[in-house]
Amino acid sequence: MADRLKNEDVVTFEERLRQLGGYGLATAEILYRLPDYPMLLQTYIWQDYDIAPEFPTLLKFLNFWQNRLDGALYSVTVGHSKLLKPAEIRAVGGEFLLN
Repeated sequence: MADRLKNEDVVTFEERLRQLGGYGLATAEILYRLPDYPMLLQTYIWQDYDIAPEFPTLLKFLNFWQNRLDGALYSVTVGHSKLLKPAEIRAVGGEFLLN
């Protein structure tokens, strides 16, 4: 069964630790103006693990965008989902072994 898993289906240990620390999957739709044609808007989709509502990772990326890239930001729409919820983690009271 493990050989049927795709790389994107496997959550790394670091990703799981971030989820336990309060990180969730953040997706941002970024509309920006094309540098050569400022009347036209282009869409860029950004996705990473981040903490809502502060979004430090997204803000770092947006600061990079404004300081280093030519396309002026028009709007940013953000969605966030905690992938690991408290109800999904529970203590195990016992262990049962089958022969």
